[in-house]
Amino acid sequence: MKAIIHVVSIAIVAIAFPFVEANGQDHVSEQRPTSLDQMADRIVERERQLEELLAKYSPRVETYIQIYRQNRKTGPVTVDDDYFLGRLEVRNGVVEHAFLPRPEKKGRSLSTVLPLGPIVRLFSFQLEPNVFATPILLDITRFNREHYQFRFVRREFLGEVRCLVFDLWPRADAGEGGLFQGRIWVEDQDDYIVRFNGSFGAQSRFTYHFDSWRQNLQPRLWLPVYIYSEESSLIDSGRPDLGFKAQTRLWGYELKDTSREEELTRILVEAPPQAPAPVQDGSEAAPDTSPRASERAWQLEAEANILERLEQARLLAPVGAVDKVLEVVVNNLIATNGLDNLPPIHCRVLLTYPLESLPIGNTILVSRGLIDVLPDEASLALVLAHELSHVILGHPVDTKYAFYDRMATPDENLLRSFDLTRTKDDEAAADVKALELLKNSPYKDKLGNAGLFLRALADEAPHIPRLLGAHLGNRMIERLHQVSLSELMASAPKLEWDRLDQIAALPLGARIKIDPWNDRVELLKPKPVALISPREKMPFKVTPMIPFLTRFSGSATEEAHR
Repeated sequence: MKAIIHVVSIAIVAIAFPFVEANGQDHVSEQRPTSLDQMADRIVERERQLEELLAKYSPRVETYIQIYRQNRKTGPVTVDDDYFLGRLEVRNGVVEHAFLPRPEKKGRSLSTVLPLGPIVRLFSFQLEPNVFATPILLDITRFNREHYQFRFVRREFLGEVRCLVFDLWPRADAGEGGLFQGRIWVEDQDDYIVRFNGSFGAQSRFTYHFDSWRQNLQPRLWLPVYIYSEESSLIDSGRPDLGFKAQTRLWGYELKDTSREEELTRILVEAPPQAPAPVQDGSEAAPDTSPRASERAWQLEAEANILERLEQARLLAPVGAVDKVLEVVVNNLIATNGLDNLPPIHCRVLLTYPLESLPIGNTILVSRGLIDVLPDEASLALVLAHELSHVILGHPVDTKYAFYDRMATPDENLLRSFDLTRTKDDEAAADVKALELLKNSPYKDKLGNAGLFLRALADEAPHIPRLLGAHLGNRMIERLHQVSLSELMASAPKLEWDRLDQIAALPLGARIKIDPWNDRVELLKPKPVALISPREKMPFKVTPMIPFLTRFSGSATEEAHR
């Protein structure tokens, strides 16, 4: 019977494998597999190629975890969270070099952080960054037909990419511990795995399920970009009433140093052989600089150094369209308050999840996670008004950063080397000024929405301390106790989680998407989904993400400038 099933599987796979590229031209570079075994060998080969290729890259990796308790009425209720940020390296395994210090050397034990009384002794496991980054690869050491069985299931589209779907599980004699079992999706042009969904079995005391995705970031280059992990009941760890959800995201694949060298080469090569008379340096005709102008220039140098270094570390998105959206709100505040004497104010997006915003000189930074959860423009205006107020009140960046040697620190130590926090008095003054700006702005009639967001934030704050952490500036939660913001919350509508028409905050990942290759950010444009129950509101929550896969379509010119 098994032999008959195997023959049938081969016949099905042979039918599924006709290979035509997206442009309609036949693929002639390699002979197509004609049997299940050949296809399995090709998939194994591609996965090994990816493992070797990943050694060239050093993407940034971020994992945010929410531990929750089930509630029949409201759905999962967050009781604690954790957060990792670092640089990923694939050499003899998956290693994450942390950007943030850990409270304990071997990870963080839930038994030490959950405020659940004496019963916490029943439950303890270690949360470590490598655990959640490991599923970027399917199986580093044993992914082959000697250890795994393949069963063809069907053809299926993931976004615009047609895939062959296989079930994969360890053979009976494959050995124990850490072998993948689940389902894989293989794109049907070059046979790269683009998604795998399952678990690594009983590899340790802490076993969990995951859904790992890859995207086509360059021609014939599918790289890991996203992992969603979840366990609804941690039975093996002694706490069946608890579960967790986690998102792991990767970005920053582009080899910046190489591209800059190529850019310099192009500049040198493209120089005309017979250039006209040398261009005169405009600084020769410039007037003398006044002390006030020199001081401003020195502050701008400190600002530029910080921004450049953050972008080099792949923690700050390049200038793009989202910045312009934020700057429209800032300009609305400036125009309606008659602040014509201000220098140009710019906005940039931090690529990290923790909810924070801060001014660096005349540039306002807002984290991706904060933009995600803000429910409306009035709430965004509240955030930007606070940072704009620091500029108006003359709270400058520390000019010690104008000395570039202070930037000469490894990426792993960069966040710890910056001290950009403000004093409590400066923060309080900025809040007072921010409310003054908002009351004279187009958002003055919608401040109840902003106050409602603050109420939701204060309500959830005890359970999401790491999401409310700050890498660079002040923690947002500390400002909620200021008198001015307390008044704003007091005037807001009552927080009613059961009302479908009251959206106080959005889930994480609701607004921003990142290009994992070049770090550019864009606003999501999803189709609206009508809420069915209050459980679907999910403010500040981790949720699954289903990427819409497409094939790389950049032109040769675009590739050259990447």
